Amino acid sequence: MKITDVRCVEYTGSMPHPGPLWEQRLRRPADIYPEVAAIGPRQLPEREDGGLEVRSIFLHVDTDEQVTGTTAVLSADQAQCVMGTLRPLLIGADPLATEKLWDLGYRSMIHGRAGTGMLALSAVDCALWDVRGQYFGVPSHVLLGGPTRDDVPAYVSTLGDSLAADDVARRTRELVEAGFRGIKWFPRWGPDHGHAGVGKVVELVATVREAAGPDVEIMLDAWSSWDIPFTVAVARETEALRLRWIEEPLPADDTAGYASLRRLLGGRVQIAGGEHEYTRWGIGRLLREDLLDLYQADPHWGGGISEMTRIGALVSAAGRPFIPHGQSLQCNAALTFAASPGLIPEMEYLRRLAPLYQHFLAHPIRPEGGRIAAPTAPGLGMSLAADRILDARPLG
Repeated sequence: MKITDVRCVEYTGSMPHPGPLWEQRLRRPADIYPEVAAIGPRQLPEREDGGLEVRSIFLHVDTDEQVTGTTAVLSADQAQCVMGTLRPLLIGADPLATEKLWDLGYRSMIHGRAGTGMLALSAVDCALWDVRGQYFGVPSHVLLGGPTRDDVPAYVSTLGDSLAADDVARRTRELVEAGFRGIKWFPRWGPDHGHAGVGKVVELVATVREAAGPDVEIMLDAWSSWDIPFTVAVARETEALRLRWIEEPLPADDTAGYASLRRLLGGRVQIAGGEHEYTRWGIGRLLREDLLDLYQADPHWGGGISEMTRIGALVSAAGRPFIPHGQSLQCNAALTFAASPGLIPEMEYLRRLAPLYQHFLAHPIRPEGGRIAAPTAPGLGMSLAADRILDARPLG
């Protein structure tokens, strides 16, 4: 089997949604500047048909066996790198030789070991795993060694939900009733809000705890936007509320800060992260310094499915859990259902982003009763729903 073409296509569609998609946006590192913090969420345009306009770039790897591997949700920069740098390396190659093609791509981009270059290589690798599964007629997790179980619990991320207390309580009750046993929230407050900001985060956690009850796990995602004193204060003042983890409280490069946090917190709350680290070498550095309690490398960003298997082995050897970041449910399902429950105990489901990211897929992954079932479609299950595509524009 040979690769005959590599294509990036931007699809346009219309997604029914009552009102704007986003009620709130996450806090960002640049929010330390008031003019940036004042910017609200970027909404999807409304179409004449009443739906929200969805645009998404897909990568397709075609073969001479009429098997096409697909990856979704690329950025324009990724697509440019795929088409300009990686495509010439792939045409005519054996798509089943994923190890060789990953290594060839990595060695051909000396400045691509992180950032856009690695994101582009990640997309290619995931598409090749889709080819592989379709070629052999089994879900990709079977080729990775699975299935290790029939279904897994999912924790739900509320990115984009309102942070008003009444809304938080109502949403929390809805999610618990839907079967979720873990809920992650995204506070907008940070060090620039001082102790009042700490109080607002504590109030958020308290509201969730009261609405969720004693047995639901609560997590916070700071998206690299806090500092050490703010994180420690939040951890101390939420201790009685049994917060499970704080995710990415510091910038990814602040390894000294993470080491200090681990010492200062003394196990009071788990520190999670790693989604903005790249490859086995990046995660390996974090593991050697024992900076995190939970690792969340992303297959769409950190090296693809191939690299996540190597990262999983490192994390397992260090005795830490691994929950891949929820950018791609299809790739995460392949990894999760091929891994020991002791390594990957659950999956993340972003309740607003997941439907958006999967809008063009014929068979999107959706939790039922707070759990995700093992996929049954060959490959990654990336076949498109033709009736959802209003326009398709080739790139590059």
